[in-house]
Order: sequence, then C-alpha cells, then structure tokens
Amino acid sequence: MSSEFPGAVPEIPVTDIAEATLAEFIAKFEPAHRALIGDVRDALRRRFPAAHELVYDNYNFFVIGYSATLRPSDAALSIAASAKGVSVCLIHGAALADPAGLLHGAGKQTRFLRVSSAADLERPEVAALLTAAATSAPVPLRDGPPGTLVIRSVSAKQRPRRRAARE
Repeated sequence: MSSEFPGAVPEIPVTDIAEATLAEFIAKFEPAHRALIGDVRDALRRRFPAAHELVYDNYNFFVIGYSATLRPSDAALSIAASAKGVSVCLIHGAALADPAGLLHGAGKQTRFLRVSSAADLERPEVAALLTAAATSAPVPLRDGPPGTLVIRSVSAKQRPRRRAARE
C-alpha cells in the first residue's frame, strides 16, 4: 500500500490471482484427487519449467494445458481431471509410438494416460512418451524462462467434481 494514497488497495500480482483462482478450482475435488492434481502439476512444472499453463474449468473436465506459447493450439499435453480421476493427455498422442501400450483413446489426435501417482510420470516408458509429446508439439516445449499461469475459461455449468456419495 502506498503512503501517497491513504486507503489505496495494495496491488496483487496477476500470478497470485491466477494461483488463487487455480486453488479454488482444485478445491472442488475430493482430497485424494486434489493432492494428485497438485503432485502431477508439480512434476510437469519441474519437467517443463518454460511451459505456459493454460487453465480451463470446463463442463466435463478441469484441464491444465502445457504450451510453449499462450496459444492453446500449440499445447503439447495437459492434465485432465474429473470426479473419476486424473489423466495426462498427450494432445498429438495418436502419432506417437507407444510400444508399451500405455495410451488410451481412439480419436484421430489425442491419447491419454491414467495417472494414480505423480511417480507414474517417472517410469521410463511414460517419461519417453512425455518427451516425445513435448518435442513433437506444433511448437515444441523447450528450456527457457519460466512459463506463466493463465486462466483461459471457466464454464458456469459443470459436472460435479466429486463422486456422488453412496447410500
């Protein structure tokens, strides 16, 4: 707060606002999924520190995309979470070699890995897929200055982020 303007509201860095908003989105999930989303995000930030994180709190999924630019179409991969669990989506995964048969999905472009722990991302066959996804993206993920966190869209109507309680 500036002494020149009594009562002025202190400036809050945009990154703090984005992080707080992201925390609100993640808080909608069950505790186990919240922890897993955070752990997978931390692992991907360590692996791709220059990637921009593009956040979408959509109807079906909560998504954090990882892109070398601020353009969603340049994204290499993403975290996708719903009440059913957490996955890492490889945006151009259909074109990747998957000798271990880890990738799921039948679309023309995207494939996903089900994740039960951030440690899954350290398995050699998974790490190879992540590297291949990062290098084959429209704009490959490379080293550089830290990427930014951007809240891209929020849907007013969303599916529940927690499983229904069993009676």
